[in-house]
Amino acid sequence: MNAINTALALPIAIIGAGPVGLAAAAQLLARGLKVKLYEAGDDIADHVRDWGHVRLFSPWSYNIDTAARALLEPTGWTAPSLQVHPTGAELYAQYLKPLAATPAISAVLETGARITAVSRQGFDKMKTAGREAAPFLLSIRKRDGSARQDLARAVIDCSGTWSQPNPIGSSGLAVPGEREAAARIAYGIPDVLGRDVDTYVGKRVLVLGAGHSAANVLLDLAKLKGRAPTTEIVWAVRGGSLARLFGGGSNDKLAARGALGRSLETEVKAGGVDLHMNSTVTKIGGGTALQVTLQQPGGAAESITVDRIIVATGQRPALDMLREIRLDLDPATESPRVLAPLIDPNLHSCGTVRPHGHRELAQPDPGFYIAGIKSYGRAPTFLLATGYEQVRSIAAALAGDMVAADDVQLDLPETGVCSSNLATAGDGKSCGTPKLRVAVTAATEKSCCTPKPHFAGTEAAKDCC
Repeated sequence: MNAINTALALPIAIIGAGPVGLAAAAQLLARGLKVKLYEAGDDIADHVRDWGHVRLFSPWSYNIDTAARALLEPTGWTAPSLQVHPTGAELYAQYLKPLAATPAISAVLETGARITAVSRQGFDKMKTAGREAAPFLLSIRKRDGSARQDLARAVIDCSGTWSQPNPIGSSGLAVPGEREAAARIAYGIPDVLGRDVDTYVGKRVLVLGAGHSAANVLLDLAKLKGRAPTTEIVWAVRGGSLARLFGGGSNDKLAARGALGRSLETEVKAGGVDLHMNSTVTKIGGGTALQVTLQQPGGAAESITVDRIIVATGQRPALDMLREIRLDLDPATESPRVLAPLIDPNLHSCGTVRPHGHRELAQPDPGFYIAGIKSYGRAPTFLLATGYEQVRSIAAALAGDMVAADDVQLDLPETGVCSSNLATAGDGKSCGTPKLRVAVTAATEKSCCTPKPHFAGTEAAKDCC
């Protein structure tokens, strides 16, 4: 058996058993392909369970993969009400956990298996001749400290970004004292009303960030303050305007986003939040309390005292594990280069990014793909439905069905943020803004310049170039 046939007999490795990784496994299995699914946590969907208290902005109808449903239904599983917006915990309990327990998925799933590096067998990044025929080599570290290496025909990296939060510094680096104060700093969206309540009740808490993650945290802290008035809330943002976050109120086309911003604006105006605009953290000092230095452009530094800090400033992809893989990433977003102009957060929201699949996500090492939220690099706006279509297209390409792989279609719910702690307003639909459905075929695709997607009832979206 030659090297190419040997490689084809190997499984396709999927890194990360979150929603998109599980969907990738279901799609590949539906095509009769061999699969190996690796999850670093002791259970599937480690990242989802960490933000389980946060309610998704999209309803169930957009959060269930078609191939996954086909595996679930024969087990007697019943889909949740499709117009309900689940929390992360509900997504895990009602969909992801049952999916992982199906015979087909459980047979290929390994938990407690962290992928520490990916390469090609016998080929470092520099070596070219014969590279495409070599199988991929995955270094795996188990929870018990043991290590091994597995071979794979292809690799789909769905490892996400949640475990790689951005540091506090506006330069993208940790500020002096940040690492030393790590025990009193939380990144992301801690559960301040539930699991983490004892950490924050009665404390003076500094929240950093001006996005919807920060808004969710601030509103939860405001509820906590209502129960425990000694709780104090400090909010520092780098910019000079909160218009984008507060939105247009009742005029905002995104109802939940408008409600989120409106609620936070009311809280700030009522004096419930000590707001510091145009403020960048430059230093953190330790002691009984944290001494945080805030700097304004051209102004004097200000020192504030807090007990805890919550950093809600986004995440970034972990790329060290891919050091020996040939990658073509955008230098700013750290997403696949062809995808980058489509997901610029200054131009796009969840519902305006056109459908994309294997062609945009493929890397220079043939057979290696980055999918799911990791494919968005540092860009924040991502919907599970987007990831499901990504891996459907990749699975078709790996099966050799290029017609299906290139027929990329996606029915997106609406534009705007991807999660909210607010209940859905009005008619039970997320926002009521136009749905996007675009077919991208091989005949029309030219790099990132595809025909302009059209929204029903709106002007044509701008071409990505």
